[in-house]
Order: sequence, then C-alpha cells, then structure tokens
Amino acid sequence: MKKQELYNLIIGYFQKAIPVAETELHYKNPYELLVAVILSAQCTDKRVNLITPPLYHDFPTPEALAASTPEVVFEYIKSVSYPNNKARHLVGMAQMLVKDFHGEVPDNLEDLVKLPGVGRKTANVIQAVVFNKAAMAVDTHVFRVSHRIGLVPDRCTTPLSVEKELVKYIPESIIPTAHHWLILHGRYTCTARAPHCDKCGLQLLCKHYKKEHNICERRKE
Repeated sequence: MKKQELYNLIIGYFQKAIPVAETELHYKNPYELLVAVILSAQCTDKRVNLITPPLYHDFPTPEALAASTPEVVFEYIKSVSYPNNKARHLVGMAQMLVKDFHGEVPDNLEDLVKLPGVGRKTANVIQAVVFNKAAMAVDTHVFRVSHRIGLVPDRCTTPLSVEKELVKYIPESIIPTAHHWLILHGRYTCTARAPHCDKCGLQLLCKHYKKEHNICERRKE
C-alpha cells in the first residue's frame, strides 16, 4: 500500500469515528488557551481544567497577569507539574504580550515562540486551534500514535521530523483537526502502556497491530 493510500484510509476512519475533534482544554479566548497550553506541558488536561478557573477569574487579561509575580501565580498552579517554572513562564509570557504585542496573542510561529514557556508544539496548538492554521502540533500522543500506526518511518526520531512527515500527506485544510484525531486516539485508545487494540478500528491498517499479530500485507500484483 502506498503511503498516501494509508493516510487516506486512516483519515476516512477518523472522520467517521471522531467526527468532533477539538481540544479538551477549557478556555474562552486566545489568552486563556495560551495559559492552559503552557500549563498542560507534562500534565493532564483534566488537571489543568481543575486549576484554571480561579486563575482566569483573578487574572482575566494579560495585563492583570503581567502585574502579578511568579510567587503569587504559584499558589494557583502548585498542583501541576513543574509549577515554579510554569509560574515564571506565565508571568513572563504576559509581560511580553503587553510590552511587545499590545496584549494580543500573536498568530504566527515566529512571534509565538518568543514568549516564555512557548515552544514549537505550544505555538502550533495556538495557531491551529485559535487561528485555524495548518499547523501540526506534535506532543507525546501524536508522536507515539504516528509511529505505531505507521504514518511516519522509524527514522523520524524528533517531534519536528514527525511534524514534517505528517504535513506532507495530510490535506492542509484538515491538519488542525488531524492533530486532535491523533491526540484523542492516543489518549483513549492507543494508550502508551497498554493500547486497546481490541476496540480499535485501525487494526488491519496499523503497523504495530500487524507486527504483534504476525499479519503480513500482501503485495499487489
């Protein structure tokens, strides 16, 4: 099977299996999503959603957060992973938004990655979710699922290499949605330690499943 055929079949499956694919982080505007995504690094969305309501309430704008201190913000986020670093990042991010971007979240990769706590993955999430740009954010779920299914070759050993491979075969118009398909599939079906292959509709397309069950693909004559 050619690579594009595989992608087309998997996209078709996800379109039916996960017709509504969107972030599970709670937010009302670009600023709140940026805060949530920074907090979500190596932390579950469920935990982030538990702690952000008071944070959003008391710091409803970049200006309000910029006027605070990491020590104050820490008390709101201390139950997430790496709270000290994230508290510094949040305050620094807000200060830069106010100083350099008039309090508005930028819509491009170059400016987003200038913000404290924002790497390429976070920047791509913001571009895709807020601005509907064809940006593929590669987190641990996307990285794992892409390799397991066989969407990317073993030589793709970095998030950037996986991102570049995925965007070659996924139509630009659905890249923002495809990002969520892969995340949700990895979060609830193709889990890290014990993938639920028994309830996965991608069994006969999946590289991992075929390897585990010694299924060989017949070559086309």
